[in-house]
Amino acid sequence: MHNLTSMSTFLLLGFSDIRELQILHFFVFLALYIIAIIGNLLIVVAIVLDHHLHTPMYFFLLNLALLDIGTISVIVPKSIVLSLLNSRFISYFGCVAQVFFVMLFGTSDFALLTVMAHDRYVAICNPLQYESLMHKAACIRMVVIVWTICVLYAMLHTGSTFANTFCSNAVNQFFCEIPSLLKLSCSNFYLVEVGLLVLSCGIALGCFVFIILTYMQIFSTVLKIPSVRGKKKALSTCLPHLTVVTVFLLSGVFAYARPPSDSSSDLDIVVSVMYTIIPPILNPFIYSMRNKEIKTALWKLLNFGKSSKVFS
Repeated sequence: MHNLTSMSTFLLLGFSDIRELQILHFFVFLALYIIAIIGNLLIVVAIVLDHHLHTPMYFFLLNLALLDIGTISVIVPKSIVLSLLNSRFISYFGCVAQVFFVMLFGTSDFALLTVMAHDRYVAICNPLQYESLMHKAACIRMVVIVWTICVLYAMLHTGSTFANTFCSNAVNQFFCEIPSLLKLSCSNFYLVEVGLLVLSCGIALGCFVFIILTYMQIFSTVLKIPSVRGKKKALSTCLPHLTVVTVFLLSGVFAYARPPSDSSSDLDIVVSVMYTIIPPILNPFIYSMRNKEIKTALWKLLNFGKSSKVFS
């Protein structure tokens, strides 16, 4: 194989060579993208405009919605444009940017979910200390720390990945993903990034164990709450979060931790869709369906829009 280290483009995996299926992919992904953007923007606007939602939990939820918008915007627009243009090309620096931002938003997403688990633990298990521990400055500091660490983490993985010598530019994935890029390496330097990925998966699993242990303590406390209404309110803020964490982590670890194969499979694509596209779509629905405060804020927002149209 020829050394293509100085390549200027990569070839992404197309969903089909049949033009009709490419158009179908364009419309399906466009619809999913619009649903995700509208859903997350509604969450953001509702939290910003409703002063009842200016609490730590909703501050973190607002940041999670912004991260979800970023995650899906890094991947889907490029994919649908390529399908529309019947093309597979992405520039070298476009691929670098995709890897960096996918890692940045993905790791920030999971780090923030870990912080949110701690927030729920303090709120339910230590309610008397909640205001002193989770005050505004502390919440902002947590988010800043998450962003700072994840920017450095994304830079480390991006630099380690593209320091490799690539012997092909055909990526067996519909976006630039680190495991797919490592398959193209023809030097032993890829083992450095593999080691970093294994370490990252270990840290992610450690965070997941922390979240599970946290929720075991939360559920133990919830069961001691005498009123049924109190139990339902506590669970309504915990179960959606636990659902999102489980889907995101299991699909992400499966994509990054399993042994690489020489060719792409339908399972690779499905797993990648599950951890990059499905969470940003589902999160607004998961957090709003069982959360009365979010539903009330969204209802006020939608009714305000209707009222404005009537008076105009």
